[in-house]
Amino acid sequence: MNRTANRTALPCLFSLLVGVSSFSEKVHAEPYTPPRVEVLPLADHQASLRHAGREVTRWHFGKKYPRPFFFPVNGPAGKSLTRMGHPGAPNHDHHRSVWLAHHDVAGVDFWSDRSGAAIRQKHWYAYEDGDDEAVMAVALGWYDAEGREVMSQDLIAVLRPLPDGEATLEIQTTFRPAGDAKSVTLGKTNFGFLAVRVAKPLSVHFGGGKITNSEGQRGEAEIFGKPARWMDYSGPITFGIGEDRRTVTEGITYFDHPENPRYPARWHVREDGWMGASFCRDEGYTITAEQPLTLRYLLHVHRGAYDAERAQRMHKEFSTRKPLSITKSTRPHRQFEVTRN
Repeated sequence: MNRTANRTALPCLFSLLVGVSSFSEKVHAEPYTPPRVEVLPLADHQASLRHAGREVTRWHFGKKYPRPFFFPVNGPAGKSLTRMGHPGAPNHDHHRSVWLAHHDVAGVDFWSDRSGAAIRQKHWYAYEDGDDEAVMAVALGWYDAEGREVMSQDLIAVLRPLPDGEATLEIQTTFRPAGDAKSVTLGKTNFGFLAVRVAKPLSVHFGGGKITNSEGQRGEAEIFGKPARWMDYSGPITFGIGEDRRTVTEGITYFDHPENPRYPARWHVREDGWMGASFCRDEGYTITAEQPLTLRYLLHVHRGAYDAERAQRMHKEFSTRKPLSITKSTRPHRQFEVTRN
């Protein structure tokens, strides 16, 4: 190349370098901002759902337990409003905080720990972080004692933080017959699907808690087996150490969705500290390949005592939310994503 060509190339090279520098400055002009709400995968088969770095709940799906569960479920004071197991009955160790199970799926007991049946996570679809909510979607299989899959399940959990340390955990779950089976039958039972074992201080019998439903009924005797749009378990929770130890009132309101079959649910609620919407309390239910069963629930972790007017507003808002869907993603580096229809 001659000197004239070199002199011509230099300005071009200078312009290119300036352009690269300018592009670089534009890229770095908008620094990365971490999302406020996130799903953080952890070792030992766990996923932590967090707001501003504070854990609200954690999903456990390791094989050392017969079925997955959420624990802890931390209230505004930072203490779990749920517990592992019954406060006074070791034969209820299958009560693990917040979990999904059923006593009779094709004749198999998926409720207790005695049958050898197990619910296993096959894989996760999506962990989506965001400023307003975080979403976790997973695939589960329900296996009998011989390892045969009886029912499949897609579970979506959405964490939404609220002011003053409160939060909601939205749970949508879809059940299908496993594999090529055309149907699977759920038997009549009080036990299933979504169950909540509250912390000992929140229970009526072991602590200072109160149970109230959407119809204004209170206590186990009035509420057990009755239809209601939602259920609340609230009571004292203690936090802090030594002289800084304090007690406040917090609770969990558990909402049924109007689009759920058999809404409003009939409730299995006990003063010893647990509540569950009994989907098959009065009769069984058959799930077919053509008509999967989708159930939607909402848990509101709240500060203070039960507030009926606020619960009414939250139920109305939850009722208008569109259902969630798991779809193949068109975005780079993602296989699946969760959207609202």
